[in-house]
Amino acid sequence: MKKILLSTAALAFVSSMAFADGHSVVRMGTEGAYPPYNFINDAGEIDGFERELGDELCKRAELTCEWVTNEWDSIIPNLVSSNYDTIIAGMSITDERDEVIDFTQNYTQPDPSAYLSMSADADITGGIVAAQANTIQASFIAASGATLVEFATPEETVAAVKNGEADAVLADKAFLTPIASEDADLMLLEQEEMIGGGVGMGLRESDGELKAKFDAAIASMKADGSLNALLTKWEIGGSF
Repeated sequence: MKKILLSTAALAFVSSMAFADGHSVVRMGTEGAYPPYNFINDAGEIDGFERELGDELCKRAELTCEWVTNEWDSIIPNLVSSNYDTIIAGMSITDERDEVIDFTQNYTQPDPSAYLSMSADADITGGIVAAQANTIQASFIAASGATLVEFATPEETVAAVKNGEADAVLADKAFLTPIASEDADLMLLEQEEMIGGGVGMGLRESDGELKAKFDAAIASMKADGSLNALLTKWEIGGSF
């Protein structure tokens, strides 16, 4: 990581002033590894539900935006450090995260979390369950009777099931469903978990004006039905 020469507070202040004057590019930070929310397509470009959503939000908010990728395990620290200006990466709104950053209103309903396994009778209550580190699913498993094994990427959690390191993986159902349909060795279990408060955009606590712009854009997409159309297109959760 490049050395930060200005304090985080000073950078955030400068950034907020630039947004107010309309002269700055808003950097949209995503993971690029969690389809259908966000992924890198065959052309090497950021794609998915959140790419399409984010582009429309920037258009409605009359903001010039560019996209950057960041690994999940450092995505909040690098937002706070002003390496980009938003997180739009399938991040569920939680009280713990809200203590560090701000969130817009949710742009998805709470999505069921599902278990993926190689056996219909996998032990998800006392066995070993994989999850991506620093996710609501990891916190859920850690508080249950199961043994949690964490991985940096969602692909690694699925691989852990396939190679016998874990009995199952817990993740967003929207992420696991296409994996189960494409791999005959894997299956979704019947049990699902409802955790989290829906997905929203993360911003620095000092960027209240930018948050207000995105909140208004999200609200307008809810009102005219275009957000529901995107949720249906990308097969994500329930509608508003």
